[in-house]
Amino acid sequence: MRQSKLFTKTQKDIPKDEVSKSAILLQRAGFLDKLHAGVYTYLPLGFLVLKKIESIIREEMLAIGAQEILMPALHPKKMWEITKRWESMDDLYKLKDISGREFALGPTHEEIVVPLVKKFVSSYKDLPFSVFQIQNKFRMEMRAKSGLIRAREFIMKDLYSFHADEKDLDEFYNKMKLVYQRIFERVGIGDLTYLVFASGGSFSKFSHEFQTISDVGEDTIYLCEKCKVGVNKEIIDVQQNCPECESKDLIEKKSIEVGNIFSLKTRFSDPFELKFKDENGELKPVLMGCYGIGLGRLMGVIVEVNNDDSGIIWPESVSPFDVHLLVLGESDELMQKSEKIYSTLQKKGVLVLYDDRKNLSFSEKLKDSDLIGIPKRLVLSERNLKEGKVEFKKRLEEKSIFIDEDKIFDLVL
Repeated sequence: MRQSKLFTKTQKDIPKDEVSKSAILLQRAGFLDKLHAGVYTYLPLGFLVLKKIESIIREEMLAIGAQEILMPALHPKKMWEITKRWESMDDLYKLKDISGREFALGPTHEEIVVPLVKKFVSSYKDLPFSVFQIQNKFRMEMRAKSGLIRAREFIMKDLYSFHADEKDLDEFYNKMKLVYQRIFERVGIGDLTYLVFASGGSFSKFSHEFQTISDVGEDTIYLCEKCKVGVNKEIIDVQQNCPECESKDLIEKKSIEVGNIFSLKTRFSDPFELKFKDENGELKPVLMGCYGIGLGRLMGVIVEVNNDDSGIIWPESVSPFDVHLLVLGESDELMQKSEKIYSTLQKKGVLVLYDDRKNLSFSEKLKDSDLIGIPKRLVLSERNLKEGKVEFKKRLEEKSIFIDEDKIFDLVL
């Protein structure tokens, strides 16, 4: 992409009413635009990152045999009345049409997926299976103050699994723990993300969260560094030691939740009478699990833990581009050389953001590059051209190196 054609621009000023580093940087660097508190537009650069995250999550879901669907976001009131959550869920957006019919904007999809599945499940031979979607969700968040980390409209991957017995549910549930950890490793936050025991509420004794260590996190967790697991603050009074090794040497940390998994069992299959016939022809309830990851929140957390005073530092796996190509100067010879390198990189499948903008100073282009945070940078200048060199720098490193043109592809591919 030519940066001269990008309709968005970076911002020098800090956005008003933003408190999180990620919300500030994503807007300043031109990845997001804020419509109002908790609601954002993904701009071209942000959309590219979002699609990278989405692709990683989808790959991992398909790899375990989950089937992708897309369910409606507009839910009839009666579905939520069946589960008794129409009145009890205090962050549910409710609306009424001109004829008086009432609806909810979906914050989650148990009320929709269970009656859907009921149409197709009747026998133990139909189980187990899992379905997932990646879709917009809506929650009446009263503390929408941390950008994508605490939003009112957000994109979420929610997966629902269906089982004939607890053994099968537990096996799938434990498999999802590993899948989630692999996702967080692939997006560049694996070293800082821990499996955390949390209250299971009305579903089970425990649910599990995945929490990423961050000084700006709103959650407090207690970590066992030996087992790499933690306990949420909400259950520390009943679980004062490590759930794995019983150690009491737990370290308090601030963190941000990036994913959660619940063993729902029959919490939602019972109200909708989702049942199957076993081998003996006996009717039994279908057991369920649910597994969620917010894509936007994940983007926000990635930035929250990967930045410096100059801007964002994208992990390579989710960066909008592989390399940022800057041309510092406007001579015909320099422009011809940069155009050639840009074209060759594209032909080799390298995703390039090409800063071909004119009438900008060297320092302005370099500052924009640091702010945007693409992992690798190539700089062509008049001085380097005379010496037959190209400047190469990794965003994570302080110093540049000067390389011959024919070495470019060894470093960026």
